[in-house]
Amino acid sequence: MNTIQLARYVIGLTWIYHGLFPKLLQIAPLEQAMTGSLGFYEDITYLLIKSAGVGEVLFGLAFILLYRSKVVQLLNLAGLAGLLVFAAVMTPHILLEAFNPVTTNIPLMVLGYFLLQQTGSGHAKNV
Repeated sequence: MNTIQLARYVIGLTWIYHGLFPKLLQIAPLEQAMTGSLGFYEDITYLLIKSAGVGEVLFGLAFILLYRSKVVQLLNLAGLAGLLVFAAVMTPHILLEAFNPVTTNIPLMVLGYFLLQQTGSGHAKNV
């Protein structure tokens, strides 16, 4: 497997994982705290979390299938940056935890930038 394909699957599967496990299969306490900090009623918070999970799974699948699309790649970078800012603003204390949005989102953004450069420069024509 070459680096472009590795980046494609790491990014796509990470979106799928973060949609499935902490949101759809079981709501993680951290997801509940971050989304709950928006101030909505509990049932609305629940729906927001579940909807975000569905969106993340669908985006992960779309990323795997459409990884050569500049729009999809830019949405990936914007989404990761937006989620990092959301976490920093709404629940800044999590940035001090061992595994946090800084240690997950920034490396994925770097990988996404690498993929954008590789697929946009003509290096990936036969990949």
